[in-house]
Amino acid sequence: MILWFQRLLRFRLREKHLDSELRFHLEEQVAQFVAQGMSNAEARKQAQLELGGVDQVKSRCRDVYWENRLVSIASDVRFAMRTLLKDRFFAITAILALGLGIGATTAVFSVIYSLVFRPFPYKDFQRFTVFQIQDLNGGRSGGRKLFSISEFLAFAQQNHVFETVVGYNNAVNVRYNDGSGTREIFATQDAQSHPGAGGAYVTTNTFDFYGVSPLLGRTLTAEDGEPGAAPVFVMNYRVWQQLFHGDPTIIGRSFILNGEAKTLIGVMPARFQVYGSGIWFPIGLSAVESNADVMLKPVGRLKPGVSLESAAADLTLVAKDLARLSPDKYPKQLAVTTETFTDSLIQQFKTTLYILLAAVLGLLLISCTNVANLLLIRAVRREGEIALRASLGASRARLIRQLLTESFVLAIGGCACGCSLAYCSLKWLTALIPAHRIPAEVSIQLNPAMLLFALALSTLTTLLCGLAPALHAVGRNLQGGLASSRKGSDTGVGFGSLRASLVIAEVGLSVVLLIGAGLMMRTVFAITHVDLGFRPNHVLYERLDLPKGKYETAQPRRVLIRNILDRVNALPGVNASAETWSLPPEDAKSSTITIPGMTPKGEWSANIALCSEGYFKTLGLELIRGRTFSESDVESTRRLAVITQAFARQFFGQDDPIGRKIKLNVLDSLPETPHDAYFEIIGVVSDYRNAGVQSPPMPEVLVPYAVSPAGVPNIIAKTGTDPKTLLLSLSKAVWSVDPEVGIDMSGTLEDLLREFVYEAPQFEAAIFGVFAAIAILLVAVGVYGIMAYTVSMRTHEIGVRMALGAQRSDIVTVILKGGLGLIAAGILAGLPASMGLTRFLAGEVWGVPTTDPWTFGIVVLCIFLTGLIACALPAWRASRLDPLIALRHQL
Repeated sequence: MILWFQRLLRFRLREKHLDSELRFHLEEQVAQFVAQGMSNAEARKQAQLELGGVDQVKSRCRDVYWENRLVSIASDVRFAMRTLLKDRFFAITAILALGLGIGATTAVFSVIYSLVFRPFPYKDFQRFTVFQIQDLNGGRSGGRKLFSISEFLAFAQQNHVFETVVGYNNAVNVRYNDGSGTREIFATQDAQSHPGAGGAYVTTNTFDFYGVSPLLGRTLTAEDGEPGAAPVFVMNYRVWQQLFHGDPTIIGRSFILNGEAKTLIGVMPARFQVYGSGIWFPIGLSAVESNADVMLKPVGRLKPGVSLESAAADLTLVAKDLARLSPDKYPKQLAVTTETFTDSLIQQFKTTLYILLAAVLGLLLISCTNVANLLLIRAVRREGEIALRASLGASRARLIRQLLTESFVLAIGGCACGCSLAYCSLKWLTALIPAHRIPAEVSIQLNPAMLLFALALSTLTTLLCGLAPALHAVGRNLQGGLASSRKGSDTGVGFGSLRASLVIAEVGLSVVLLIGAGLMMRTVFAITHVDLGFRPNHVLYERLDLPKGKYETAQPRRVLIRNILDRVNALPGVNASAETWSLPPEDAKSSTITIPGMTPKGEWSANIALCSEGYFKTLGLELIRGRTFSESDVESTRRLAVITQAFARQFFGQDDPIGRKIKLNVLDSLPETPHDAYFEIIGVVSDYRNAGVQSPPMPEVLVPYAVSPAGVPNIIAKTGTDPKTLLLSLSKAVWSVDPEVGIDMSGTLEDLLREFVYEAPQFEAAIFGVFAAIAILLVAVGVYGIMAYTVSMRTHEIGVRMALGAQRSDIVTVILKGGLGLIAAGILAGLPASMGLTRFLAGEVWGVPTTDPWTFGIVVLCIFLTGLIACALPAWRASRLDPLIALRHQL
């Protein structure tokens, strides 16, 4: 920068000198023409014509000046490349260090850019807003996101903040018979990755709202939602590819979906994955009565300049008006809360993104300090060369430019290395991200913006790293530089305060990263080894989707389930099977309870599970007292209950619960279910995780499934062989009873746990672990570099010590003492910073204290051993020096 200003000043001075010469010649020519009898105006005009060539000379001077500058810069680049090629170890080490930091940073920023800034291919998606009603009194009932069609229309028509509003319900199971049985259609055809319903009811303005044109055919229009309109639907790209192999002639074909013939009118592009659905059906808003059971989630597009807070205030007024008309449907104290469409989908993943960003910035800082230290060491070793060039007439600005040019060449190499690493690591990083935590529309890839970011980052990083060494190298006087070159002495105190500070900072940042990685790894270990209270291994599950209107009462459903269980139990390799309302550990339902003879101080509640008699054997629950259900108990729909130990402790204390009765109040609100029914407790089973792996077991009541046709039935089966080999047989057993029954979800409980419980902490632990490993490598390189440099600069001193009688062990001790002192200082600096990190990770760490002494101790030991190994080789080389050669070193 200094050199650039200096050159610019010289150029301006040249221009001023050239302008003064032009004015002198102009006046001289004017005087000659006036002497020849011309008027003053004619003489000046003729003189300007005569001197037109001088302007061309002036322009040529400017061209030559910039050509010289380009030639000079090219010369600097060639010299920098020759210099770096001579010191290949330094160049490769610096480029790899830069590449690791820049590659990791670019990959992570690509993920954040794709998830936060460009997650959707929809028009004006930044203004998309979702809202819900919250109970200000904190009650469990009343707050909701789903609204009836009349409520939806009220919000859509009475608000003053939205340009337009669309509604959807993506809890629509879509059954399709593919010839071998009735299957569920999913957005990805992968029930493990994206479980749940594969269809959605949407308002007919949905596709115009999102601003995406169809790939084939057309989208929904207002006429498709009118009463009496032909039943039509629009298909997801992935469903089109996976089920129908991308057949372009499929438009206009009729399909039997959910027992009704519907015509396909359009196929959407690949990134149109709105609501995570594979099929979109129109919902008519004019026929409110015929669609009275359909509930919609609204999404609105804010008007320009309207904030989320203003939208919430406006929608709260609409909600209060609705509450006055239907007070039983709304909380007494309510408010509408709003959030962006993006936040509603990635809110749970945001903390992970922030942790990832902090980790990668820490890694980048370590890379920067490493490269800065290497450049500083190299600059100090070249002090003799720099002093000699300065004594021969090179200005300090010229020397700084040369050193920064070398840094720029390193930046180009680091950028190339970083982009290659980012491209490769991005695929690995994307594969690790839990699929259910991010929207299906997200496309994570390197784009031109990220490549420009990588180039700018590498250039800025390297130039900043090279600036301090360059200023340090040219800042000394010539005599001192030449003297240090002759004597080979180090500059500064000890290792040099700046170099020592960089090593300490590098070690401290590594301590922070390693402690974060250690805590996340301990968390993963704790979560994956927690006692679930049940045995998920070799357990299959299938969630059934029953045909609408066919199994609405308890008796037909009981017969269906019993027939299915009989067929499943007859399968070779199946040891036990059962039907259940919920799949542990995170699918529990709850209910308030009433116990005769006991008056609660507040509202009593417990988890509730409807299951068959084989549930306990299938999951391996231990019977503590009494007995469990028998087949006759279930078939005769006896009002019996089995409770867990947590229920017995909380509600009965030391009393014997066997024979006591309880009432599950939620059953009073379910159709075709006995109301005001009391269940007799016949047994107590062991506790098991029924509210999530990271939560203690909640009190639970288990009753026979046959008492109610409510809920979604799940078939679970304990196998004696590999459960995945029996998955198709399980589906065929279901279809053999009724081919119209759909399979909503299927898989093993172990896979369910792995994907929805273990995957997120494993992702964070893997990222932290990789970054920590890179940090350890960079620390080793940095410490080794400074120790090797120290030994080379102290060669003469070592020779003197050995000549005076110092033993090899003494030399090793001196070298190790200096290096390990820096390591110790870095550890002491990193431990307090790690305390701040642990507070940031408090919400992600589980099963281990954030100040876990074992984690801190292992990290300190790991860093210390890394530093010891990095110091050992230079120390050993120093001890092997020949005293005579050492004494003659650079004398």
